[in-house]
Amino acid sequence: MLKSTSCGSLTAEDAGKIVTLAGWVNRRRDHGSLVFIDVRDRDGLTQVVFNPEIAPEACEVAGQLRSEWVVQVEGEVRLRPEGTRNPNIPTGEVEVMASRAVPLNRSLTPPFYVNEDSEVDELLRMQYRYLDLRRARMRDMLILRHRVVKFIRDYLDERGFLEVETPILIKSTPEGARDYLVPSRLYPGSFYALPQSPQQLKQLLMAAGVEKYFQIARCFRDEDPRADRQPEHTQLDLEMSFVEEDDVLDLIEGLYTALIESVTPHKSLIKPFPRLTYAEAMASYGTDKPDLRFGMKMADLSDIAANTDFRVFTGAVQSGGIVKGFSAPGCAAYSRRQTDELIEFVKAWGARGLVTIALNGDGALEDLSAAQVRSAASRFLSVERIRQIARRTGADMGDMILIVAGAEKTTNQALSNLRHEMGRRLDMARPDLIAFAFVNDFPLFEWNENEGRWDAMHHAFSMPKYGSEKYIETDPGRVTGRLYDLVANGFELASGSIRIHTRELQERVFEVLGYTKEEVAERFGQLLTAFEYGAPPHGGIAPGIDRLLMVLTGMDNIRDVIAFPKTQNGIDPLFGAPSPVDQAQLDELKLRVLTTSH
Repeated sequence: MLKSTSCGSLTAEDAGKIVTLAGWVNRRRDHGSLVFIDVRDRDGLTQVVFNPEIAPEACEVAGQLRSEWVVQVEGEVRLRPEGTRNPNIPTGEVEVMASRAVPLNRSLTPPFYVNEDSEVDELLRMQYRYLDLRRARMRDMLILRHRVVKFIRDYLDERGFLEVETPILIKSTPEGARDYLVPSRLYPGSFYALPQSPQQLKQLLMAAGVEKYFQIARCFRDEDPRADRQPEHTQLDLEMSFVEEDDVLDLIEGLYTALIESVTPHKSLIKPFPRLTYAEAMASYGTDKPDLRFGMKMADLSDIAANTDFRVFTGAVQSGGIVKGFSAPGCAAYSRRQTDELIEFVKAWGARGLVTIALNGDGALEDLSAAQVRSAASRFLSVERIRQIARRTGADMGDMILIVAGAEKTTNQALSNLRHEMGRRLDMARPDLIAFAFVNDFPLFEWNENEGRWDAMHHAFSMPKYGSEKYIETDPGRVTGRLYDLVANGFELASGSIRIHTRELQERVFEVLGYTKEEVAERFGQLLTAFEYGAPPHGGIAPGIDRLLMVLTGMDNIRDVIAFPKTQNGIDPLFGAPSPVDQAQLDELKLRVLTTSH
């Protein structure tokens, strides 16, 4: 080894030892008679002192060193003089008095500071990702990611799970997103696909009698990227035989609770994890991935609104929409400019507008007077109606009620995002709290207005809830699925279900989704055949590793928790991918590239 110890491990107990360090020059400070260099490796940094009276040759080398040069240093560990110790780093009590120094490699001037966490253009960071990953924040992310994955593996191994690798080259069976296709050289005109998930494969493993399977799986989806999505991502893929919903949820709750308490003990949890039905989540939060770190639950005001003279309210109800709102605590004093900002905010999410009702002053709600109400709708709403709305939304004096009227889907979407925005503005979400929750009882199917057909809410392999399967053909929208999600802090972290395990039921679901018998045989024949050979009841879940890391680190961009990510447009600036390939490669694959002019 070119070093005898790491740069982050030396303490006062090592004083007097002769050590050899190797790493990068983090900082260089020339004080004339002495030169100080902080040498950094993955574990931390150590201050090295170069004294020309003790080691003139080493001091001459120190004069040449610059940031990010790679250097080897030998010297004696000694306690730092009183008044110069640094309590902010683990090695702050000691320094190394250099006796020898050897440059191992030079460095160009980096395009951004590596030794500090300054703001850097993301494209530049990704182009020089090998430099970005040297920075402390990114290094810590990689270490945390390793520890999270190791904990998951150890936890599941102790509970009898087998880690089984499934193929990366499979058959194309599009199930929502587009597949990434891989042409076959041996079979021109035929293609493999990269798996969107190992869904059929893990169900086949249950048919094979594995009973408890998991995998840290790579998944590929050719879909439009966003802040919490990448073309390739990593998930914990997990499946169990002979289980009910609670067995899966209890396992995941135990895993995530133990993981947080062991790997990130500075984080807080709500225990036990709340469990909401899909209907409850949509009613109270307008979304199936609510942030439970703060309140501001929504209330349906449609019945109250229908008995007013306010046409914005009555028109929405009469057209089949809803009137819904929530109370923002302590916001009655919001200015006209601030409320205008909120109106524009909900419009950006599809709402036609926002009704605000400020309850000024203090005292009891029962003593509310018209003079204490500030709202553009106040001339259409009696004081008693406003009291009813306040009671329904849980508002007190000094609060502001925020109301949207319109189609149910748009209203929920606008209000849900407004709730998150108000939580951010009012600083209501504790940064150390991870508010996990399970959401279950999703509809099995959802109507696709654009395509005029039924789609699976999660995927086509999910079991209907007991007694609900009788509506599959006659009223698909009435079928409840044995589906469940794990959510935290406004993100969906996992999705799963109890699976269909009989051919007859699976074919009924495929028929509702519009698959022909030929398509079913082509895409899913292997799974349906396996069901006829004694496939056991089974279920599973697939938590995303990347999104979990986002929540644990408090980062708001999935690209910051992946070592080598793609940009939001699916570009890899480091390698310049995607890129054209040689004509010889295309010829070998019997492919021809067609280009169109724009």
